[in-house]
Amino acid sequence: MSHQPPVSCIPNTAKMSKAKKVIEEAREINNPEIDLVDKGISNLEEVPGLFNLANITRLSLSHNKIKTVPAALANLMNLEILNFANNHIEELPVSLSSLPKLRILNVSLNRLYSLPRGFGAFPALEILDLTYNNLNEKVLPGNFCMMESLRALYLGDNDFEYLPPEIGNLKNLQILSLRENDLIEVPRELGQLTRLRELHLQANRLVVLPPEIGTLDLASNKSVLRLEGNAWIPPIEDQINLGPSHVLDYLRSETYRVLYSRHMSAKPPPPPLAVDKNKKASRARS
Repeated sequence: MSHQPPVSCIPNTAKMSKAKKVIEEAREINNPEIDLVDKGISNLEEVPGLFNLANITRLSLSHNKIKTVPAALANLMNLEILNFANNHIEELPVSLSSLPKLRILNVSLNRLYSLPRGFGAFPALEILDLTYNNLNEKVLPGNFCMMESLRALYLGDNDFEYLPPEIGNLKNLQILSLRENDLIEVPRELGQLTRLRELHLQANRLVVLPPEIGTLDLASNKSVLRLEGNAWIPPIEDQINLGPSHVLDYLRSETYRVLYSRHMSAKPPPPPLAVDKNKKASRARS
């Protein structure tokens, strides 16, 4: 009788051979777009020839089991779109921000606890998705808010309690998603983001908003302002029930400015955490 090894001990050679085939075919036809989605990849070093494809502009590696991103990824100097969504990545290399043409970076649904020093040095980045990780304000690099080309920033489902006031430097930002964090307050400098058309603040611990947000154009049909799921003081809650335009009008009023000033001076304790985030899948380390 033959003895088969346990299923867990059998290497996933079938999927890895598919990854190898994708690389070989891309090299043969000079394909600039590489799709390695759901190929069972846990180590990019095991994908032969990947870092030699200097011509590629799009690399999709979502739904794998990647833990580490090699610094050699920076060899792909023509890369414009990089998708690492739904992996097991715990850290990113400093070299990533040296990619000169990278426009879209998706590292959502991973296990990031920090970002590398100099992460904000991307020269051309337009869309950054860091949704569903373990990031907070303490791990943001000093130059994080210096990405002048950034148009969309997704930081939902992380652990932010505050945002740095430097967020106001992202002058071209049109979409800012901060839903389902632990935000206790947001800075007045959000009012400097005059191009903002979507602001997602739902499911945090917010009680008040800075009056400066009232100056933003977030009440038109093409705009989005999401505020539900917070512990708002009753006057704001009442306006939320009436709609975004009512909220923004109220934030601009002198009545609210006085109320906001008194609230901030009183420094009341923040609302308690609503969710035990220790149960997040992104907390698991293997």
